[in-house]
Amino acid sequence: MTGGSLGQRTASYGSLQLLNNNGIVGKPASSIFTRKPSPKMLLAGSRDREKQFLLLVFCKFLGRRRVAMLLLVGLPLLIFTLGSYVLDKENTSLNIDEHIGSLVPYVSQAADDPAALMISRVKDTQKDRDSSTEKDGNKTQRPSPPAAASLIKRVVPLHHPCENFAFPPPPPPGLRRPGPRPCPVCYVPVEQAIASMPSSPSESPVLQNLTYIHDENPVKTETHGGSDFGGYPSLKQRNGSYEIKESMTVHCGFVKGSRPGRQSGFDLDEFDLTELEQFHDVIVASAIFGNYDLIQQPKKISQAARQNVPFYMFVDEETEAYMKNSSILDSNKRVGLWRIIVVCNIPYNDSRRNGKVPKLLLHRIFPNVRYSIWIDGKLQLVVDPYQILERFLWRENATFAISRHYRRFDVFVEAEANKAAGKYDNSSIDYQVEFYKNEGLTPYSEAKLPITSDVPEGCVIIREHIPITNLFSCLWFNEVDRFTARDQLSFSTVRDKIMAKVNWTVNMFLDCERRNFVIQAYHRDLLVHKASPGAATMHHQLVLPGTSLAGKNPGKRSSKRGKGEKRSGSKRHRKVAAVANPGT
Repeated sequence: MTGGSLGQRTASYGSLQLLNNNGIVGKPASSIFTRKPSPKMLLAGSRDREKQFLLLVFCKFLGRRRVAMLLLVGLPLLIFTLGSYVLDKENTSLNIDEHIGSLVPYVSQAADDPAALMISRVKDTQKDRDSSTEKDGNKTQRPSPPAAASLIKRVVPLHHPCENFAFPPPPPPGLRRPGPRPCPVCYVPVEQAIASMPSSPSESPVLQNLTYIHDENPVKTETHGGSDFGGYPSLKQRNGSYEIKESMTVHCGFVKGSRPGRQSGFDLDEFDLTELEQFHDVIVASAIFGNYDLIQQPKKISQAARQNVPFYMFVDEETEAYMKNSSILDSNKRVGLWRIIVVCNIPYNDSRRNGKVPKLLLHRIFPNVRYSIWIDGKLQLVVDPYQILERFLWRENATFAISRHYRRFDVFVEAEANKAAGKYDNSSIDYQVEFYKNEGLTPYSEAKLPITSDVPEGCVIIREHIPITNLFSCLWFNEVDRFTARDQLSFSTVRDKIMAKVNWTVNMFLDCERRNFVIQAYHRDLLVHKASPGAATMHHQLVLPGTSLAGKNPGKRSSKRGKGEKRSGSKRHRKVAAVANPGT
């Protein structure tokens, strides 16, 4: 090809100009490049001229300054709108499946089966990838997607629905009602809570293998404390149990018998023992001894929890007899959702001490359970167990959760309050507190932060059964067995001794959050007292066992009672009525 056959394109209109033999640009032949414009082209040109004319008129009418102001305002607005759209598109709720690296949209709680929809989307994505691979002729074998059960546990929303939740501001001081009250708690839907359950146990720091002392003939070697049921651990054994090692053997109740519940004290029926050995992810447990409380039926329990979460209520023979006489115990040993477990040969004369056995030693009674929720017999559960576990354990990456006391956070103050209320023998409380003081217990102060309290409200315990939490429960029970049954006094000593050795802590959540998922009723003796003749004049002076009304006139009403106190009294009356007729 010669140079004369080439052309060059001009910068203005892009027309191809020919080069002559001397390399000089020449005019193109009219027969080749010139043609008459069509009517459509003339029409388009006229429209362009009209647009330019209108734009000039618009600018002349508004003025250059106004046009500049419009541009300054309009351009940032346009950029902000486009940026918000892009960010919103990128921040749509996505889930990431780590195994195959696909993105799965988060499914709202309105869906019938969120887990199934997420799995379906992942499978569709994988199928599209496989088909595109076959079309390209690539014969490489890809790994198959994981099983459905494992996939559900891997799928986690990038943005938690409760991440922006905040407590509402407190009411003004003049409108605040006296006494502890529940506060709002953000729970996720039950389906999402179940999907949040970890697929494997949490890591237990240092301690990996925990076994328990067995002794058919325990001997008391020291003058103070202990029991046959607890095995009388010596002070040397007690102190040694806080030296955390990979493998440990400690006292933990049930020292007699071949296994807990079989000739060990706190004995159970063989049929019940077999049932308690079954595996469960989650259980709920409670107890009533000495016919001390009225059984409370849980409310707002999901169908999934009704089918998969057993509710166990431990009672002694006295309480069982009352249930039978009241015709509330059916032939299947059930009262509503509660499966009744009758305990024989109870180890203590004090019903409160007997209640500490299932409260603190659930891991021994249920050897094959992952998570447990303990509630005292006077409490009514009103939130689904899966939602409680997600809120206070799984969301917080915690293995043990208990609420703080609503008013007191210092052990010394708690001890004085127990003595004032006659909760226990004063000399025994003084001996226990003085013992802890000699070990280094100090009043609570800000120096203990991030620990927020030394005093729990121990009526609810939420825990994962792993070696370190099982050890904590054992050592806490040993303190209750050695000293007083007031477990609030010994809690911080056991916690702090373990925390000094290993990287582990307790989630102590607000008491008002606890009151959100349990409703507290009165003990039976207080209800009987209120129903007795003359109790109407004393309903503002209910007395716990062991306290005194010396120096007071119970028959005389206070002349300073205000309207707020009357409303409080009516509220209390409605509460008692609700307890007398517990709902399902």
